[in-house]
Amino acid sequence: MAWTDERVEELKKLWAEGQSASQIAKQLGGVTRNAVIGKVHRLGLSGRAAPSRPARRPAATPARTRAPSQPAKPRVTARTEPAPAPKTKSLEPAPLPNGEFATVLTLKDSMCKWPIGDPATGDFRFCGRRSDPGAAYCEAHAQLAYQPQQKRRRRTSDANAALDAIAATRRVNF
Repeated sequence: MAWTDERVEELKKLWAEGQSASQIAKQLGGVTRNAVIGKVHRLGLSGRAAPSRPARRPAATPARTRAPSQPAKPRVTARTEPAPAPKTKSLEPAPLPNGEFATVLTLKDSMCKWPIGDPATGDFRFCGRRSDPGAAYCEAHAQLAYQPQQKRRRRTSDANAALDAIAATRRVNF
């Protein structure tokens, strides 16, 4: 599809009216949204009317307001301590039959792949203990790697402050 003078004029007119690139592409036909954006950029069309927006839906329920004389009281919640580390078997690496430790070159599918040490140093190794089929780590390292997810807690003071800020913005802007 070539950009004819008529199509370029139509593009300029629709762009100045505030139509979106997708809307212009539909009206022109045979051109994509990205092609419209590219042509607008090449033409240097920057100034435009406010973009068209869908009609706002009225709020279903009135906004919650708070009396100014009542300051927000933060709720005190009990903090839970993180679960203690599970008691595990030895976490020390297991030497291979030849007395050396597991390296990248000596790891097998049935060996624990828990890294030990700094990879930039010469004493870097892997655990090397026996792991279950299909498991990456031995039982001890699996307990460290796969911990149960902590329950999320919402801090109500933060949520109330956010709601108050949104309500204040609505009163100012609308």
